[in-house]
Amino acid sequence: MKTFLLAVVLALAGCGEVSQSKQGSAVNRGDEPAYKGARTAQVAKGWTPGDKAAWDRQVRERGQLQNEYQKTNR
Repeated sequence: MKTFLLAVVLALAGCGEVSQSKQGSAVNRGDEPAYKGARTAQVAKGWTPGDKAAWDRQVRERGQLQNEYQKTNR
């Protein structure tokens, strides 16, 4: 009986999910280009929201951090 009640409680635990539409207004909703970005303190240094050239540069630099050839040549 205890196992059954525990299973019911665990099954219902997922029903309490908060709607994501109630998040802060800094979230990019997808109706603007990604380079316009969120206006929060967590943006990369050297990039300001709306600067497409800086956005492209940041994406290229982050991609190079995942390049295994770059990692082995150091």
